Amino acid sequence: MSRTLNALVYGDVDLNLIDGSAVWAQSTVQALSRAGCRTRLVLKAPVLTSRLIDPLAGLPGVTVVSPHEQRLLSGLSDRPLSPVQASQALTLLDQDEPCDLLVLRGRRLVGRMVTDGLFEGRIWAYLTDIPQSAAEMTEGARAELTRIAEASQRLLCQTEELRCLLETSVPEACGKCVLSPPAVPEPGFPLPEREHPHDPFRLVYTGKFAPLWNTLPMTRLPALLAEEGVRAELHTVGDKIHEDPSHPEFQDAMARALAGTPGVEHHGGQPREEAMRIAAECDLGIGWREPALDASLELSTKVLEFGALGLPVVLNRTPTHEALLGGDYPLFVTGHAGLDDAVETVARAVREPQARRTAAERCRQAASRYTLRAAAARWRAQLDQAFPEAPAAVIARPRPLRVGVAGHDLKFLSRLLDHFRTVPGLDVRVDAWPALARHDPAASRELAGWADVVVVEWCGPAAVWYSRHKRQDSRLIVRLHRFELDADWPAQVDIDAVDQVICVSSYYARRTLEETGWPESKVTVVPNWVDTDQLDRPKAPGARFRLGMIGIAPCRKRMDLGLDVLEALRARDRRWHLSVKSKPPWEYWWIWNKPEERAHYDAVLRRMQTSPLLDGAVVFDDFGADVAGWLRRIGNVLSTSDDESFHLAPAEGMASAAVPALLPWPGADEIYDRRWIHQDPQAMAESLAGLGEEGWREAGQLARTQVREQFSLHRVARTWTDLLVSR
Repeated sequence: MSRTLNALVYGDVDLNLIDGSAVWAQSTVQALSRAGCRTRLVLKAPVLTSRLIDPLAGLPGVTVVSPHEQRLLSGLSDRPLSPVQASQALTLLDQDEPCDLLVLRGRRLVGRMVTDGLFEGRIWAYLTDIPQSAAEMTEGARAELTRIAEASQRLLCQTEELRCLLETSVPEACGKCVLSPPAVPEPGFPLPEREHPHDPFRLVYTGKFAPLWNTLPMTRLPALLAEEGVRAELHTVGDKIHEDPSHPEFQDAMARALAGTPGVEHHGGQPREEAMRIAAECDLGIGWREPALDASLELSTKVLEFGALGLPVVLNRTPTHEALLGGDYPLFVTGHAGLDDAVETVARAVREPQARRTAAERCRQAASRYTLRAAAARWRAQLDQAFPEAPAAVIARPRPLRVGVAGHDLKFLSRLLDHFRTVPGLDVRVDAWPALARHDPAASRELAGWADVVVVEWCGPAAVWYSRHKRQDSRLIVRLHRFELDADWPAQVDIDAVDQVICVSSYYARRTLEETGWPESKVTVVPNWVDTDQLDRPKAPGARFRLGMIGIAPCRKRMDLGLDVLEALRARDRRWHLSVKSKPPWEYWWIWNKPEERAHYDAVLRRMQTSPLLDGAVVFDDFGADVAGWLRRIGNVLSTSDDESFHLAPAEGMASAAVPALLPWPGADEIYDRRWIHQDPQAMAESLAGLGEEGWREAGQLARTQVREQFSLHRVARTWTDLLVSR
């Protein structure tokens, strides 16, 4: 990212009212400013209080736009902008000064922008108001989110769990989802010493007041604690009382409780810095909610803010909170998280200083991972990837370099294609052949006449055609994988018309030279790419004892040997299981037509049914693009094939910090470290079983480092870009 990028930011949130969504808008602008963007924050509502936007004044490159004050649209009332009006306002601002990225929050708003179609490919959508479980993901929601994913450049996910759910439900989201957790500013004031708590003990809650957030029963805590012999007072900050049609009496009851409950001191709405200052003078944060929210995949901003202030927090035990603070966090609300349970947990915090200190340290450590500095670094990394610099050879050209890409199956080029399209100075078009030997000759001739350089994926019929029809002054690059060498196509290619043949491994480069007689200068090795950033995710509990295989067809993938490994491991420890992510072989007609293939899988499936060691130990997961989320559950990835040109599966596993385990297929030791290669299934099982918990983690970290250094998408994309622009 060499140039300064223009960002538009709009959230379907009212910045007059302090809550997590309003704080999101403020911290997003702060992070973008630190990342070097010129940023315009567009307000949804007329400014009634500037406490959330005042901290943005004077930030480098930041402008706050109020469509109401600036009369950006005719006929605006004092009401907040509707999604239609917001779309109109953002379109006008984009026409005045085009943006490179449009950062949006709110599903209804993003849906409107996608329907209008004016920001296709520039939307960075932050979605929290989506179904939070597979059961809630209706077909209508799935269709809407698919349209949003297709139109967006990035999908910003608050938590890993939300990202995985979105990718599993919406395949079009895979590769576009990036983490964008809440960002907490560093306190701009010295934190008080907390040798001893206050008397009365000070509880604090900041944010919106809503039924599911237990803010009404929360006001009873001081009185109920007094019955337990604990003197306490509750400090509250915020001015957004939720309007809920299912609880019509809530607003009035909440307002009365804040204004007139003994032991409750309400500070009203405050700037974020002042709210943090008030909280810092308290002893315990309250993050207790109704159990109905326990399945939420969101992360509470207030918990992180309290942690940044050194405050312990009382909150529900949920998977998200356990991942954040540890399963043994001492101040999870016990029982069914009712009011009595909350009182008991707060009383324990008062009476047990060690529990309070442990909780405060856990919260502080958790918050340290979510600072504004960390958010700015994440934004900078994402922007560098989304907006790469133009190669020097392209900058000097009078017009963009025309790049044509052709082939029947471009899955191994997908992310490289995405990269080519983002490189300034490259104009990319695709000739997608519907089958290996079927295409539209007119479309292919048009691409051949237009392109300065053509990349053909697979050395098959498309490579033969383009070697005979390319423009004389254009360049042709052909990528050869493995199966092509067993056919006649390489012999039919006019090698004089080909500038470069790319092989994915040294072994297959040598085989290509031996079997074709092509000039050595024309054959080079560029490894497959691995999206290491997308695959680098925390492992789920129990991953160490789960083997994974990605793709089991055709039979040369040797699932039978994978079962040998599993049986040997389960003979020692029944915790071992195998997960298989693959299409079933009968979905590939050209495989299932062969009797020897059917016989192989018949034997494999019968063995799984009859072997006591395999009973219930093998899981078949759906084939799909959500490999990154699937690999969170996998601690060891197997490659038991007879033959591979590269085998991406172990490399993807390595990027996820899974331990790779390979049998010595030809050329494996020229791609992968020999420490991961084993002589037979028994040796493989012995090695995996002998690692132990710490050894497994260390091996996974080493594997992740190796794949980043050799096969990362950034590294391979740079190599390919150099190939495209060189003469």
